[in-house]
Amino acid sequence: MASETRDTARPSAPGGVSFSLSDPTVRAVFYQVLVVGIVIAVGWFLIHNTLDNLSKRSIATGFGFLEREASFGIGESLIDYHPRDSYGRAFLVGVLNTLKVSIIGVVLATVLGTLIGVARLSSNWLIAKLASTYVEIVRNIPPLLQLFFWYALVSESMPPVRQALNPIPGVFLSQRGLFVPVPSADPVWGTMGFALAIAVIGVIFLRRWAKARQERTGQPFPIGTASLGLLIGLPLIAYIAGGAPTALDVPKLQGFNFVGGVVLTPEFFAILVGLVVYTAAFIAEVVRSGILAVNWGQTEAARALGIDSGKTLRLVVLPQALRVIVPPLTSQYLNLTKNSSLALAIGYPDLVSIANTTLNQTGQAIEGVAMIMGTYLVISLGISIFMNWYNKRIALVER
Repeated sequence: MASETRDTARPSAPGGVSFSLSDPTVRAVFYQVLVVGIVIAVGWFLIHNTLDNLSKRSIATGFGFLEREASFGIGESLIDYHPRDSYGRAFLVGVLNTLKVSIIGVVLATVLGTLIGVARLSSNWLIAKLASTYVEIVRNIPPLLQLFFWYALVSESMPPVRQALNPIPGVFLSQRGLFVPVPSADPVWGTMGFALAIAVIGVIFLRRWAKARQERTGQPFPIGTASLGLLIGLPLIAYIAGGAPTALDVPKLQGFNFVGGVVLTPEFFAILVGLVVYTAAFIAEVVRSGILAVNWGQTEAARALGIDSGKTLRLVVLPQALRVIVPPLTSQYLNLTKNSSLALAIGYPDLVSIANTTLNQTGQAIEGVAMIMGTYLVISLGISIFMNWYNKRIALVER
């Protein structure tokens, strides 16, 4: 009989521990430690090599440059800024400009995308086809080309500053943007902001109370009217109590530009409209798929109860569709935020634009890129955390 050989693992000593690679647990730990070691070694090599090369070129490392004078102007800022301010403040201006575009863009893209998504399912043939055409065209054109289109549309079609259009008193439209009057500085505006914050908190508690009341008694509460009354009434009372100031800061032509008031620049208009129009096409598909995911029996049951189509969509279909819509909607919000970096191409002073100017002047390329990456990471994580919280809040709870 032919002898058979077998590979047998050496038995471990009583009470001992076997470290043989034939053990799946030991093998898994070994490979993980090996990978971590390789990553650490490669990281150490890259860092050491980078620092050595920077030292040979007499390039200092660190973030101390943020305290130095920036010496460059920024055309659009939410906070006071002067070229004599530091690079750190200039970077903050870029972050705020990016957040402004992202927040406003997310809100407008959500509204427009929802409307188009609902329109795609409309029983009206013309509306459905127009919405479908919009989606198919817009989402297949690169967003950078769309930004160029909107920017050229404004900058080339509007008259020069000295021939600015004046559709209504105090409002001017030119190649430099849309200039409109704003209320002059007054303490009452701060009081109104505080009153509005109180009104928002009041609306939140009012909605919870109204929901609990309806579940308990079955009687609906006019929450929409009451909320609107709070949001308008409290700030209005604060405005009247503060003396109801009417002074306006009206734009005036001085030299080659307008001073005073507030301006909607062509760069901001182009980046905002471009991102909203582009992202809304994708959100529309998300909304449409979410609505189609809701069982058709829900709509039929609502109609059997005599509920009209508008209320059926608002009260029955969309609340259930949200559970399908929210997860992919998060990705679209992240895409819009990251696509805001395309503002560099049309001259809008966003985070990337200002960081590029900073690193070109200081030579701190590694620190500059790291700050850009870190900022977008924080913003993206913030969006993800909020949307995950909201998704859990609206999730169905099984009994």
